Amino acid sequence: MADSIRPEPIDPAAVLWSAAVADRVDRPLLLVLHGYGSHEGDLFSLAPHLPLEPTIAALRAPLPVGQGWSWFPIGVPGDPVGDALDAAAAGILDWLDALPEQPTSIGLLGFSQGGAMTLQLMRHAPERFAFAVQLSGFIASSTHPGDARLAELKPPVFWGRGTLDPVIPEAAVVRTQAWLPGHSTLTEGIYEGLGHSISQAELGEIVTFLRAQYPATAA
Repeated sequence: MADSIRPEPIDPAAVLWSAAVADRVDRPLLLVLHGYGSHEGDLFSLAPHLPLEPTIAALRAPLPVGQGWSWFPIGVPGDPVGDALDAAAAGILDWLDALPEQPTSIGLLGFSQGGAMTLQLMRHAPERFAFAVQLSGFIASSTHPGDARLAELKPPVFWGRGTLDPVIPEAAVVRTQAWLPGHSTLTEGIYEGLGHSISQAELGEIVTFLRAQYPATAA
């Protein structure tokens, strides 16, 4: 990450946790990142459906937009420019560094802009994140300094998207299709007739993927 990047700080008071401080010790962490114009409570509503082993932390994006929040300005949809995405990633990494107890592992789950953030975080810290669930999102650019290490590690990534998504442009989908197979162990879910959302069928496949990352809860 360039030294000139100024991190966009995460508000610790806005984080939604699935467990109290004492119950987070020696557990994995699943970091949940919402989409553009949404808030930390959105994807946190999935928590009852997800495996019980990890602590879930839903972050609020740092930039106010309308009635919600964003990780970076939209600009051209699916094609963020400048340092905004990296500034958001730097803020999340700083927040993780400041946790009083470091988790045993960290997984990522994000929707739309949050999905783009999951892949950018893996690029910035390839060794730090065990896997990503990337929903209706995209890879922000074709190349990044962290890509070479990700190509070696090939962490598990679930990429889910609908065939009728009106938000993510085709160019961003094509870029992501080209990038993911070489930089991850990819599980891809394509859902006929689904727009920019998460279906019950997709949720079922997300849970199956997560249970494979947390084998203690697979029984």
